[in-house]
Amino acid sequence: MDEEQPSSPPHHLRHRHHHHHRRWADLVNKTFNKPRAFIILLLISFVLGYLTHSQPVLSQSAQDLLDHHTFSPPRCGDPVPPAYVRRTVIDRVFNGTSPWEGFPPPHINSLIMQEWTKGWGSQAPVFEHLILQAQPKIIIEVGTFLGASATHMAGLIRKLGLDAQILCIDDFRGWPGYYDEEKSLKMVNGDSLLLYQFMQNVVKANATDSIMFLPFSTSTALGGLCEWGVYGDLVEIDAAHDFHSAWTDINNAYKILRPGGVLFGHDYVWVGVRDAVHLFARLHGFRVRIDGEHWILY
Repeated sequence: MDEEQPSSPPHHLRHRHHHHHRRWADLVNKTFNKPRAFIILLLISFVLGYLTHSQPVLSQSAQDLLDHHTFSPPRCGDPVPPAYVRRTVIDRVFNGTSPWEGFPPPHINSLIMQEWTKGWGSQAPVFEHLILQAQPKIIIEVGTFLGASATHMAGLIRKLGLDAQILCIDDFRGWPGYYDEEKSLKMVNGDSLLLYQFMQNVVKANATDSIMFLPFSTSTALGGLCEWGVYGDLVEIDAAHDFHSAWTDINNAYKILRPGGVLFGHDYVWVGVRDAVHLFARLHGFRVRIDGEHWILY
């Protein structure tokens, strides 16, 4: 007859198992009754919960990054020949009549100064260097203020015997709280009159034939040029100094840069501008050259 198998462990094994179980229970109870252990457990639970909740967002990060670097529309209009660019802007922006006709209007003549061309780095050597290099037919300036660099470039174009148009993009509002301690225009019904002073400076420089302007925000104006097919051989970024503004301006301006053209800008000393320039350069395979306070992509 086969030997009968015991139905339960021997008494000494049951006692040892019960003893280990009680030791483990006591250890857990002592450990998690301590405030420090409770806090650690709480933090672990929070981290695990956060990672679980964030997983769908993290899994889409590559697409989010791609979307962030995409500036629509993906394709601009068919290129307008340089000889028709000025006419295109006059028709699209000013309903077919040049804004230089009849300037200045009588009601504004006594409110503006005969000349006030305040600027920063507006006559730096980089302008002549790049105009000589690019031999541009169309120059686009993003951020023009009172037109100091635009009128300087107009003078260089004349000196070099080039036939070129300069398109100045600015909303001509300055910035919140702007006031110049040396000279300042009177504000009339909330209008800082910077547009009229810019126009007066262009007239004074005898440059109305070579300078046209788009009095809008940088994104609005660059979007319009893209839609109309207006491209620049030389495009300068010199508007706001924070990262997001510079980043947006550089990306929008790049879309209307003619193949083989040069994209450059001012205010490299500002951290936001510098970061935007180098990020764009890395993403698009450019190198950055510094010329004073100006940056150049090549």
